[in-house]
Amino acid sequence: MCLKHTSYAYDVLALVGEMRFKQHMTVTEISEALTERGIPTSERHAMRLYEWYMTLLRASLTTDVKEQLANVVKEYNGLLLSMDGVQPEKGNETLYVVREGFSGRILAAKNLKSGSKTELMALLKPVKDLGFPVIGLVSDGQQSIRLAMGETWPETPYQYCQYHYLKDIAKPVVDLDRKLKTGLKKSLRGLREIEKQVEDDDSIESEVTRDYLAATRSLLLEDGNPPLDLPGIQIYEKAEAVKASLEKSVAKKGGPSF
Repeated sequence: MCLKHTSYAYDVLALVGEMRFKQHMTVTEISEALTERGIPTSERHAMRLYEWYMTLLRASLTTDVKEQLANVVKEYNGLLLSMDGVQPEKGNETLYVVREGFSGRILAAKNLKSGSKTELMALLKPVKDLGFPVIGLVSDGQQSIRLAMGETWPETPYQYCQYHYLKDIAKPVVDLDRKLKTGLKKSLRGLREIEKQVEDDDSIESEVTRDYLAATRSLLLEDGNPPLDLPGIQIYEKAEAVKASLEKSVAKKGGPSF
């Protein structure tokens, strides 16, 4: 199933939402990840997919929102609010999203041209009008977001997002890991040719080969969760494990070494 006037299925939109909110990926990273999964996508179109996801999310907001937020307040004595903006390219509108941290509930989302303090405060107003206490505010370093949240809830503690902070520090390492990941995946090309050679062979050797091919192919889908779980390092370590297993099998068989 897919949205009207688009060929992208709902599972792709759900994946885009997971990449953004669970893995904290940028639009560029989402575009690259989709392309690696066999879904060729430009940055602009990745942003469009994200907007469709947010449209579906807003449409799902029903009267159970207040009930869920009331439960959060009961458990944590208040809400933890975060705000973030996603811009596919300079000069385009930025999609700002307001999220409750404990529940993961999206409370507001809107495309804005300037992202000024005034515009952001207008986006936050319906959230404030819900009337729930707010015990914490989180965002990246964007000044207008900090000012808007600070003036809307002046007595609430504010904190710079630890994930953004860590991601900024780790960016040089993540960039190098991305190059490592690309190089490793290039070195694993040619699997299909080997698969063709053994796909109709019922021998034990071919069955073992198919198992190793499946294990190697699974490495191509490794995404990790940078900056803490680097995909390039994960692919390298798992590829080394496959290589060691292959060498051990060859040694037992008495065949040529890899």
